[in-house]
Amino acid sequence: MLKKQPTPKQTNAVSTAEVIGMAAESLWNHKLRTGLTMLGVIIGISSVISITSVGQGVQKSTEQQIQALGTNVMLVLAGASTTGGGISQGVGSASTLTWEDARAVARQAPAAIGVTAFLQRQFQVVYSGQNISTSVLGTDLYYSEVKNIRPQVGQFFTQADLDAAQPVVVLGSKVRDQLFGAEVNPVGADIRIQRQSYKVLGVMEPKGAVGGQDQDDRVYVPLTNMSARLVGNNALTGVSINGFWLAASDETQLDAAQFQVTNLLRLRHNIYPPQADDFRIINQVDIINTFSSVVRLFTVMVGAIAGISLIVGGIGIANIMLVSVVERTKEIGIRKAVGATNAAILIQFLAEAVVVSVVGGGLGIGLGVAIAATAANIFNFPLIVSFWSIASGFGLSFVVGLLAGVIPARNAAKLDPIAALRSE
Repeated sequence: MLKKQPTPKQTNAVSTAEVIGMAAESLWNHKLRTGLTMLGVIIGISSVISITSVGQGVQKSTEQQIQALGTNVMLVLAGASTTGGGISQGVGSASTLTWEDARAVARQAPAAIGVTAFLQRQFQVVYSGQNISTSVLGTDLYYSEVKNIRPQVGQFFTQADLDAAQPVVVLGSKVRDQLFGAEVNPVGADIRIQRQSYKVLGVMEPKGAVGGQDQDDRVYVPLTNMSARLVGNNALTGVSINGFWLAASDETQLDAAQFQVTNLLRLRHNIYPPQADDFRIINQVDIINTFSSVVRLFTVMVGAIAGISLIVGGIGIANIMLVSVVERTKEIGIRKAVGATNAAILIQFLAEAVVVSVVGGGLGIGLGVAIAATAANIFNFPLIVSFWSIASGFGLSFVVGLLAGVIPARNAAKLDPIAALRSE
């Protein structure tokens, strides 16, 4: 007895490639509408990537600049002087630090390998009709070593210049460019500060701006000359200073150095609890950490704001897909009449939404990288495009398209084929 052969099951399954191909064809037939729909996703993804990249580049550039000046240094600044009743007279009323304080720290603080004092003011500097306002820094012989900056042309002043309060200067590279020109060697020339003549000994190597202060827009003079001839604010106990920089052997010794400096200055200034210190200490590593935290927080905040445009882009995709369902009602009815399942219709419209968002995301990533590269080139900071930002860009594009296409795709799948065929 012959067995009846089972009839093969018919299937309407469509491959993934065919689904994507049909989605791409449908979108291509409405190029303008598709482009406008992608725009929200492109703007959102490019904003997230470019902002993240710029934030990381600025953070890295600032860290490199600070590290170039040394991560093993800290700054001790004079505070406000007080009256006998402990009432503050305000910062700048009189210096509470002297050159002898700095030299005492250099001698007695074991963690300190170098200390350099400074006295800083803003003055007009004149040369051959050129007149600029710049920062004049009176300092000692250890400034180059502690601050890791050395003459590029000529030399720094000597111990003899410091002892005799000689009227000599070393120019920052920006000051040299403004007064003489970038290609001119100014060594031996005379400039005027406060109507007094100073001989140029050299030009410091360029260091750039750190923390809002341009390290190249400075003029260096011996501290003794600065105090006696330009400022004239010697304290009763010595030469008044604005503060001093301290270098430790490495950044791990900064906490020990800060403890030693605090205790030593309190003893020298007769400060006992609960009296407030008349000085303040700024740790270079703390500056880097604080700045990095601020930049990271700002980048995340602005990136989150930029991410809102992705939501707007998703809403745009959902709106266009809903319109597309209405326009293609008859097409959906025909497809259902020839055997298309609800699942096939659902997948088709989801695929269109995902293709719009993924292609828009890819274009957004390219635009974001281009914007970041342009900004890095213009403002001269490192170009950093992290893998996670690109990966998250693709992921967000896919998720936005998927979520935006769910409701329109469900509406299309639920259409009654007879009602759909009757629609005009």
